[in-house]
Amino acid sequence: MKTFVNLVLGLFIVKAIVAAPSRQVRQTPGRYDASNYDVDLEKLNFEDQDIYEYEDELTIDEPQIEIGTLTPPVGEPLLPDEEVPLKPHTPVQSTGGSGVLGPDAQGDLPTCLLCTCLGGSVYCDDVKLETVPPLPKETTHFYARYNKIKKIHKSDFAEMNKLKRIDVTSNQITEIDEDALRSLPQLEELVVRDNKIRQLPELPNTMTLIDVSHNKLGGKGIKNEAFKDMNNLLYLYVTDNSLDHIPLPLPHTLRSLHLQNNNIQMMHEDTFCNLKDINYIRRSLEDVRLDANPINLSRTPQAYICLPRVPTGRLY
Repeated sequence: MKTFVNLVLGLFIVKAIVAAPSRQVRQTPGRYDASNYDVDLEKLNFEDQDIYEYEDELTIDEPQIEIGTLTPPVGEPLLPDEEVPLKPHTPVQSTGGSGVLGPDAQGDLPTCLLCTCLGGSVYCDDVKLETVPPLPKETTHFYARYNKIKKIHKSDFAEMNKLKRIDVTSNQITEIDEDALRSLPQLEELVVRDNKIRQLPELPNTMTLIDVSHNKLGGKGIKNEAFKDMNNLLYLYVTDNSLDHIPLPLPHTLRSLHLQNNNIQMMHEDTFCNLKDINYIRRSLEDVRLDANPINLSRTPQAYICLPRVPTGRLY
Protein backbone atom coordinates (compact mmCIF):
# COMPACT_ATOMS: atom_id res chain seq x y z
CA MET A 1 0.00 0.00 0.00
CA LYS A 2 2.80 2.37 0.90
CA THR A 3 4.53 1.60 -2.36
CA PHE A 4 1.39 2.39 -4.35
CA VAL A 5 1.05 5.77 -2.66
CA ASN A 6 4.66 6.72 -3.45
CA LEU A 7 4.17 5.77 -7.10
CA VAL A 8 1.07 7.93 -7.46
CA LEU A 9 2.80 10.86 -5.78
CA GLY A 10 5.82 10.56 -8.15
CA LEU A 11 3.59 10.58 -11.24
CA PHE A 12 1.81 13.68 -9.97
CA ILE A 13 5.11 15.56 -9.48
CA VAL A 14 6.33 14.57 -12.97
CA LYS A 15 3.08 15.78 -14.55
CA ALA A 16 3.31 19.08 -12.73
CA ILE A 17 6.87 19.67 -13.95
CA VAL A 18 5.96 18.91 -17.56
CA ALA A 19 2.92 21.18 -17.46
CA ALA A 20 4.86 24.18 -16.05
CA PRO A 21 5.64 27.07 -18.63
CA SER A 22 9.19 27.58 -19.88
CA ARG A 23 11.11 30.10 -17.69
CA GLN A 24 13.54 31.56 -20.29
CA VAL A 25 15.30 34.73 -19.29
CA ARG A 26 14.39 37.69 -21.53
CA GLN A 27 17.42 39.70 -22.51
CA THR A 28 16.68 43.35 -22.01
CA PRO A 29 18.05 45.41 -24.94
CA GLY A 30 21.23 47.15 -23.94
CA ARG A 31 21.77 45.07 -20.78
CA TYR A 32 25.14 43.38 -20.45
CA ASP A 33 24.96 39.51 -20.27
CA ALA A 34 28.15 38.00 -18.87
CA SER A 35 27.24 34.52 -20.01
CA ASN A 36 27.79 35.55 -23.65
CA TYR A 37 31.38 36.78 -23.19
CA ASP A 38 34.60 35.19 -22.04
CA VAL A 39 35.31 37.97 -19.62
CA ASP A 40 35.78 37.73 -15.90
CA LEU A 41 34.14 40.91 -14.63
CA GLU A 42 35.70 40.49 -11.23
CA LYS A 43 39.15 41.07 -12.75
CA LEU A 44 38.18 44.35 -14.38
CA ASN A 45 39.12 47.46 -12.42
CA PHE A 46 36.88 50.42 -13.24
CA GLU A 47 37.31 53.61 -11.27
CA ASP A 48 33.72 54.53 -11.89
CA GLN A 49 31.52 51.65 -12.94
CA ASP A 50 28.42 53.84 -13.12
CA ILE A 51 29.46 55.23 -16.50
CA TYR A 52 29.18 51.78 -18.05
CA GLU A 53 25.62 51.07 -16.88
CA TYR A 54 22.68 51.48 -19.25
CA GLU A 55 19.13 52.43 -18.48
CA ASP A 56 16.81 49.39 -18.29
CA GLU A 57 14.18 51.09 -20.38
CA LEU A 58 16.53 52.06 -23.25
CA THR A 59 15.29 50.89 -26.64
CA ILE A 60 16.63 51.19 -30.18
CA ASP A 61 13.32 51.19 -32.01
CA GLU A 62 12.59 54.92 -31.55
CA PRO A 63 10.73 56.44 -34.49
CA GLN A 64 12.95 58.51 -36.80
CA ILE A 65 12.24 62.12 -37.63
CA GLU A 66 12.00 62.81 -41.33
CA ILE A 67 13.65 66.06 -42.43
CA GLY A 68 12.16 67.58 -45.54
CA THR A 69 12.24 70.93 -47.36
CA LEU A 70 9.89 73.84 -47.18
CA THR A 71 7.37 74.19 -49.94
CA PRO A 72 8.36 77.11 -52.20
CA PRO A 73 6.02 80.08 -52.25
CA VAL A 74 3.22 80.01 -54.77
CA GLY A 75 4.37 81.27 -58.14
CA GLU A 76 8.09 80.68 -57.40
CA PRO A 77 8.94 77.09 -58.39
CA LEU A 78 12.10 75.70 -56.86
CA LEU A 79 14.85 75.24 -59.45
CA PRO A 80 17.96 73.06 -59.23
CA ASP A 81 21.03 74.88 -57.91
CA GLU A 82 22.64 75.08 -61.32
CA GLU A 83 19.54 76.67 -62.81
CA VAL A 84 18.98 79.40 -60.22
CA PRO A 85 19.44 82.72 -62.07
CA LEU A 86 21.85 85.25 -60.55
CA LYS A 87 20.48 88.68 -59.84
CA PRO A 88 22.52 91.58 -61.30
CA HIS A 89 24.55 93.51 -58.71
CA THR A 90 23.18 96.97 -57.99
CA PRO A 91 25.59 99.49 -56.41
CA VAL A 92 24.49 100.64 -52.99
CA GLN A 93 23.24 104.19 -53.06
CA SER A 94 23.64 106.36 -49.99
CA THR A 95 21.79 109.54 -49.17
CA GLY A 96 23.87 110.72 -46.26
CA GLY A 97 25.94 109.77 -43.25
CA SER A 98 29.16 107.82 -43.12
CA GLY A 99 27.82 104.26 -43.01
CA VAL A 100 29.92 101.25 -43.91
CA LEU A 101 30.98 102.54 -47.30
CA GLY A 102 31.67 106.08 -46.23
CA PRO A 103 29.68 109.25 -46.87
CA ASP A 104 28.43 110.38 -50.23
CA ALA A 105 30.72 111.63 -52.96
CA GLN A 106 29.91 113.22 -56.29
CA GLY A 107 26.85 111.91 -58.13
CA ASP A 108 25.36 110.40 -54.97
CA LEU A 109 27.96 107.63 -55.15
CA PRO A 110 29.60 106.65 -51.84
CA THR A 111 33.23 107.69 -51.60
CA CYS A 112 34.48 104.15 -51.08
CA LEU A 113 32.76 103.01 -54.29
CA LEU A 114 34.07 105.91 -56.31
CA CYS A 115 37.53 105.59 -54.74
CA THR A 116 39.41 102.70 -53.15
CA CYS A 117 39.39 102.35 -49.37
CA LEU A 118 41.99 100.12 -47.74
CA GLY A 119 42.04 100.30 -43.98
CA GLY A 120 42.48 103.96 -43.16
CA SER A 121 43.74 104.92 -46.64
CA VAL A 122 41.48 106.39 -49.32
CA TYR A 123 42.79 106.39 -52.91
CA CYS A 124 40.99 108.71 -55.35
CA ASP A 125 43.67 109.04 -58.01
CA ASP A 126 42.57 110.01 -61.51
CA VAL A 127 38.79 109.78 -61.04
CA LYS A 128 37.98 113.28 -62.37
CA LEU A 129 37.26 114.83 -58.99
CA GLU A 130 36.57 118.55 -58.96
CA THR A 131 36.28 118.83 -55.19
CA VAL A 132 37.54 116.88 -52.21
CA PRO A 133 34.92 114.17 -51.54
CA PRO A 134 33.54 113.60 -48.03
CA LEU A 135 35.80 111.11 -46.29
CA PRO A 136 35.18 108.47 -43.64
CA LYS A 137 36.08 109.84 -40.22
CA GLU A 138 38.63 107.07 -39.73
CA THR A 139 40.73 108.14 -42.75
CA THR A 140 44.46 108.41 -42.03
CA HIS A 141 45.87 108.79 -45.56
CA PHE A 142 44.11 110.56 -48.44
CA TYR A 143 45.34 110.43 -52.04
CA ALA A 144 43.60 112.38 -54.81
CA ARG A 145 46.31 112.81 -57.42
CA TYR A 146 45.72 113.65 -61.09
CA ASN A 147 42.26 115.14 -60.71
CA LYS A 148 40.65 118.55 -61.32
CA ILE A 149 40.31 119.84 -57.77
CA LYS A 150 40.43 123.66 -57.78
CA LYS A 151 40.20 124.59 -54.12
CA ILE A 152 40.57 123.05 -50.66
CA HIS A 153 37.83 124.38 -48.40
CA LYS A 154 37.79 124.63 -44.64
CA SER A 155 35.05 122.00 -44.45
CA ASP A 156 36.87 119.43 -46.60
CA PHE A 157 38.86 117.98 -43.70
CA ALA A 158 36.77 119.17 -40.75
CA GLU A 159 37.00 116.90 -37.71
CA MET A 160 39.39 114.52 -39.46
CA ASN A 161 41.27 113.86 -36.25
CA LYS A 162 43.16 110.82 -37.54
CA LEU A 163 44.31 112.23 -40.87
CA LYS A 164 48.11 111.98 -41.24
CA ARG A 165 48.81 112.47 -44.94
CA ILE A 166 47.21 114.50 -47.73
CA ASP A 167 48.48 114.07 -51.28
CA VAL A 168 46.74 116.09 -54.01
CA THR A 169 49.57 116.14 -56.56
CA SER A 170 48.74 117.35 -60.07
CA ASN A 171 45.39 119.05 -59.65
CA GLN A 172 44.28 122.60 -60.45
CA ILE A 173 44.32 123.96 -56.90
CA THR A 174 44.73 127.73 -56.74
CA GLU A 175 43.69 128.29 -53.12
CA ILE A 176 43.68 126.56 -49.74
CA ASP A 177 41.51 128.13 -47.05
CA GLU A 178 43.60 129.46 -44.17
CA ASP A 179 41.83 127.28 -41.62
CA ALA A 180 41.58 124.17 -43.77
CA LEU A 181 44.59 122.32 -42.30
CA ARG A 182 45.96 123.90 -39.13
CA SER A 183 43.40 122.27 -36.82
CA LEU A 184 44.24 118.71 -37.90
CA PRO A 185 45.87 117.27 -34.76
CA GLN A 186 47.78 114.40 -36.42
CA LEU A 187 48.61 115.77 -39.85
CA GLU A 188 52.25 114.98 -40.69
CA GLU A 189 52.61 115.03 -44.47
CA LEU A 190 51.27 117.46 -47.04
CA VAL A 191 52.01 116.97 -50.74
CA VAL A 192 50.53 119.56 -53.11
CA ARG A 193 53.02 119.35 -55.99
CA ASP A 194 52.10 120.54 -59.46
CA ASN A 195 49.25 122.91 -58.68
CA LYS A 196 48.71 126.68 -58.87
CA ILE A 197 48.84 127.59 -55.18
CA ARG A 198 49.85 131.19 -54.44
CA GLN A 199 49.71 131.13 -50.64
CA LEU A 200 50.76 128.33 -48.29
CA PRO A 201 48.23 128.20 -45.42
CA GLU A 202 49.10 127.82 -41.77
CA LEU A 203 49.99 124.23 -40.95
CA PRO A 204 50.04 122.35 -37.63
CA ASN A 205 53.34 121.93 -35.81
CA THR A 206 53.11 118.16 -36.21
CA MET A 207 54.39 118.29 -39.80
CA THR A 208 57.26 116.02 -40.87
CA LEU A 209 57.08 116.52 -44.66
CA ILE A 210 55.91 119.47 -46.76
CA ASP A 211 56.11 119.34 -50.54
CA VAL A 212 54.75 122.42 -52.29
CA SER A 213 56.99 122.19 -55.34
CA HIS A 214 55.89 123.41 -58.78
CA ASN A 215 53.38 126.01 -57.63
CA LYS A 216 53.18 129.82 -57.75
CA LEU A 217 54.14 130.93 -54.26
CA GLY A 218 56.36 133.80 -55.40
CA GLY A 219 58.05 136.12 -52.92
CA LYS A 220 55.15 136.32 -50.45
CA GLY A 221 53.63 132.88 -50.69
CA ILE A 222 55.21 131.66 -47.43
CA LYS A 223 54.62 133.61 -44.22
CA ASN A 224 57.47 134.71 -42.00
CA GLU A 225 58.55 132.05 -39.51
CA ALA A 226 56.07 129.63 -41.05
CA PHE A 227 58.21 126.61 -40.03
CA LYS A 228 59.71 127.94 -36.80
CA ASP A 229 57.82 125.72 -34.35
CA MET A 230 57.74 122.57 -36.45
CA ASN A 231 60.08 120.56 -34.29
CA ASN A 232 59.38 117.35 -36.19
CA LEU A 233 59.88 118.68 -39.71
CA LEU A 234 62.32 116.52 -41.71
CA TYR A 235 61.68 117.30 -45.38
CA LEU A 236 60.83 120.66 -46.97
CA TYR A 237 60.50 120.84 -50.76
CA VAL A 238 59.73 124.23 -52.37
CA THR A 239 61.24 123.87 -55.85
CA ASP A 240 59.99 125.81 -58.89
CA ASN A 241 58.01 128.54 -57.11
CA SER A 242 59.73 131.84 -58.03
CA LEU A 243 60.67 132.11 -54.34
CA ASP A 244 63.08 135.01 -53.71
CA HIS A 245 64.33 134.05 -50.24
CA ILE A 246 65.03 131.09 -47.96
CA PRO A 247 62.14 130.80 -45.48
CA LEU A 248 63.71 131.28 -42.03
CA PRO A 249 64.11 130.11 -39.37
CA LEU A 250 64.41 126.47 -40.23
CA PRO A 251 63.84 123.84 -37.52
CA HIS A 252 66.96 122.00 -36.36
CA THR A 253 65.35 118.64 -37.15
CA LEU A 254 65.36 119.38 -40.89
CA ARG A 255 67.24 116.82 -42.99
CA SER A 256 66.44 117.83 -46.55
CA LEU A 257 65.76 121.30 -48.04
CA HIS A 258 65.05 121.60 -51.77
CA LEU A 259 64.90 125.15 -53.14
CA GLN A 260 66.16 124.68 -56.69
CA ASN A 261 64.71 126.56 -59.66
CA ASN A 262 63.63 129.63 -57.72
CA ASN A 263 64.71 133.26 -57.66
CA ILE A 264 66.89 133.25 -54.52
CA GLN A 265 69.69 135.80 -54.91
CA MET A 266 71.14 136.11 -51.43
CA MET A 267 71.91 134.00 -48.38
CA HIS A 268 72.71 135.39 -44.93
CA GLU A 269 75.56 134.06 -42.82
CA ASP A 270 73.14 132.87 -40.15
CA THR A 271 70.85 131.08 -42.57
CA PHE A 272 72.02 127.67 -41.39
CA CYS A 273 74.70 128.34 -38.79
CA ASN A 274 74.94 130.07 -35.42
CA LEU A 275 77.22 133.08 -35.59
CA LYS A 276 77.45 133.19 -31.79
CA ASP A 277 78.75 129.64 -31.55
CA ILE A 278 81.60 128.84 -33.91
CA ASN A 279 81.61 125.22 -32.74
CA TYR A 280 78.00 124.65 -33.67
CA ILE A 281 77.47 121.87 -36.22
CA ARG A 282 74.14 121.21 -37.87
CA ARG A 283 74.52 117.49 -38.40
CA SER A 284 71.00 116.60 -39.49
CA LEU A 285 70.76 118.90 -42.53
CA GLU A 286 72.68 116.89 -45.11
CA ASP A 287 70.72 117.71 -48.27
CA VAL A 288 70.46 121.36 -49.37
CA ARG A 289 69.58 122.08 -53.00
CA LEU A 290 70.04 125.65 -54.27
CA ASP A 291 70.96 124.92 -57.87
CA ALA A 292 69.28 126.91 -60.65
CA ASN A 293 69.05 130.03 -58.44
CA PRO A 294 70.78 133.36 -59.23
CA ILE A 295 73.02 133.06 -56.16
CA ASN A 296 76.77 132.60 -55.84
CA LEU A 297 77.43 130.38 -52.84
CA SER A 298 81.13 131.25 -52.77
CA ARG A 299 80.31 134.78 -51.57
CA THR A 300 78.92 133.64 -48.22
CA PRO A 301 80.92 130.57 -47.14
CA GLN A 302 80.19 131.27 -43.45
CA ALA A 303 76.53 130.64 -44.09
CA TYR A 304 76.98 126.91 -44.50
CA ILE A 305 80.27 126.15 -42.79
CA CYS A 306 78.40 124.33 -40.03
CA LEU A 307 76.71 121.92 -42.46
CA PRO A 308 78.05 118.39 -42.98
CA ARG A 309 77.88 118.95 -46.76
CA VAL A 310 78.21 121.95 -49.03
CA PRO A 311 74.84 122.94 -50.60
CA THR A 312 74.28 122.06 -54.22
CA GLY A 313 74.45 125.22 -56.37
CA ARG A 314 76.64 127.69 -58.17
CA LEU A 315 80.05 128.15 -56.50
CA TYR A 316 81.66 130.62 -58.86
